[in-house]
Amino acid sequence: MTGEGSFKARATRRAAGGEPRIAALWLAALALAAVPGRPALAQETSDCLACHGQKDFTAERKGRTVSLYISEKAFAASVHGGLSCVHCHAELQGKELPHDAPLQKVDCGACHEAEAKQHAASLHGRALKRGDALAPTCSSCHGTHDIRKAKDPASPVSPLKVPFTCGKCHQEGTTVMRERTIHQDHILENYSESIHGEGLLKKGLVVAANCASCHTAHNILPHTDPASSIARGNIARTCTTCHARIEDVHRKIIKGELWEKEAHVLPACIDCHQPHKVRKVFYSQGMADADCLKCHGSGSLKAQDGRSMAVDARDLQHSRHAKVACSQCHSGVNVSHRRPCETIATKVDCGACHTEIAQQYARSQHGKLLLDGDPNAPSCKECHGTHGVEGRLQGSSPTFATNVPRLCARCHREGERAAVRYKGPEHGIIEAYTESIHGKGLLKSGLTVTATCTSCHTAHGVLPRTDPASSVNRANVPETCGRCHHGIQEEFETSVHHEMVGKTDKELPVCNDCHSAHTIRRADAEGFKLDIMQKCGRCHGEIAKTYFETYHGKVTQLGYTKTAKCYDCHGAHDIRKVTDPRSHLSRENVVATCQKCHPGATRRFAGYLSHATHHDPRKYPWLFWTFWGMTGLLVGTFVVGGAHTLLWLPRALQMRRELREAEEAEEREHAAGHTPEERG
Repeated sequence: MTGEGSFKARATRRAAGGEPRIAALWLAALALAAVPGRPALAQETSDCLACHGQKDFTAERKGRTVSLYISEKAFAASVHGGLSCVHCHAELQGKELPHDAPLQKVDCGACHEAEAKQHAASLHGRALKRGDALAPTCSSCHGTHDIRKAKDPASPVSPLKVPFTCGKCHQEGTTVMRERTIHQDHILENYSESIHGEGLLKKGLVVAANCASCHTAHNILPHTDPASSIARGNIARTCTTCHARIEDVHRKIIKGELWEKEAHVLPACIDCHQPHKVRKVFYSQGMADADCLKCHGSGSLKAQDGRSMAVDARDLQHSRHAKVACSQCHSGVNVSHRRPCETIATKVDCGACHTEIAQQYARSQHGKLLLDGDPNAPSCKECHGTHGVEGRLQGSSPTFATNVPRLCARCHREGERAAVRYKGPEHGIIEAYTESIHGKGLLKSGLTVTATCTSCHTAHGVLPRTDPASSVNRANVPETCGRCHHGIQEEFETSVHHEMVGKTDKELPVCNDCHSAHTIRRADAEGFKLDIMQKCGRCHGEIAKTYFETYHGKVTQLGYTKTAKCYDCHGAHDIRKVTDPRSHLSRENVVATCQKCHPGATRRFAGYLSHATHHDPRKYPWLFWTFWGMTGLLVGTFVVGGAHTLLWLPRALQMRRELREAEEAEEREHAAGHTPEERG
């Protein structure tokens, strides 16, 4: 808008100059105002967008054409999308359209009071107050009608875009850098090559420090101002916003000097790390290592209890701590003494650097035993070593995959210090693992991706299976196994055995109920196929009985593994209700399931009742009553036949006696020479 007149005058001029579209919009606004009972007041966003929503809506400012177009879509997606125009352009409240121009600048401080006060007191605010044309306003960084949340990747103040937003003024070659006295040259270029810049701009780590992280977003002050976030007295507090435990993990001695001149007083970070050029630097270890190895490099150095205190420099050079000074771990050294280590009385605290791992270990069974003072509790050095610590991907490391079973066996092999504590049925763990499919894959085939002790029990968070937080607790076993067997876990989560599907008060099975914990066998091994039937029967006892009465079951009991087992029909990990269309035994899939063994199977064939039993009148009433009806008929027939036989027996015996007597009489007469005819 110009200061020469109102929208009405401008629109009239435009109409005369051959811009009928703009004139038509203005006339429409006037017509709307002329409607009885409906004044055209700038109250709704739609009223304003009637003009400002047109892409060719412009104004003349200082001799140049300026677009007044506002994208309705962009405004609706902004953080102010729920507000109307008059929330910000307050002077238009209740005013008629078209409004006069120019409008007053929007006061963001009306809503964002705290940020406005910070900005006013900052370098930017002071420059704005004195009329500096290059001083940034709120809209310079946040935009105008398309303001997005800082977490929105499209926002100019999102972490990934902050350097570019600041770079509009502070990049080398800009007007600000040429016309203002800037002590730091090539700011953006140096930042982009720093460890912060590489993390943010190259790796996309939005948690990496950006300009606003150190200088703040609105309260930017010169480093000479005591209130500045980058003042020498405040820089340590600013850096520790991210580097919270820097005092604990930094070396106590750098270049032969104490890092802390006074106890718990941090030096200024910029003494070592240049602003905007921060690198991941391992500073010279100075005299510390050399002084330590003067004594500890000798193989003859022994402690009072006879332990060797020698350190092989070659172990250090090839270890993970090759660039870590002795004093970083043995932090009690004091260079003021003739022998810096003579005051050391505490053990090395690995948690000073490995904080998260130390916290896991402290909560674990091993950590609790160590805290209780148990002499058998393993510490960090028992698994990782001392001065020759190697990474878990190095073949010679005790934590390398193929070495883990042997490492854990030091305590958990039968008869060792951990194994003697076992009170449950689990014994021979290491031996069983060695013969399992996991153990054979790791130790015999060299498959380093197969499961080791730490794959299931974790490396540092070992807990008993009774602990709900344990990785081998019943509730967590599917997730633990799913780290390797992810596809099977997804299938299992849809089965009736999963707690989210099988709603029952009974205990549902998990992986180790069928596969065991340490004696896991191949699922296609004959022994597993025969044994799995018994495992299904532990929960489904009645159904298992009916199975073993069928042809399939009887053949299985003879040791024949190619006949149908439970999992052949119901599935192994994706067992579902028969009513579920995805079930192997649903009406849609049952024929295909039978055809896996019986290629010629039809729907009629698939109607065979595989678990039918005459003992269940509720589930199989016809079979129940038919069986007992036929049994009753058979028993009744035998009873009637038996009774008839018993009743007929006396008469049969009498008839036999009579017959015998007649025969004897006939024989006597014959012997006397007289036949009955002769006597007649």
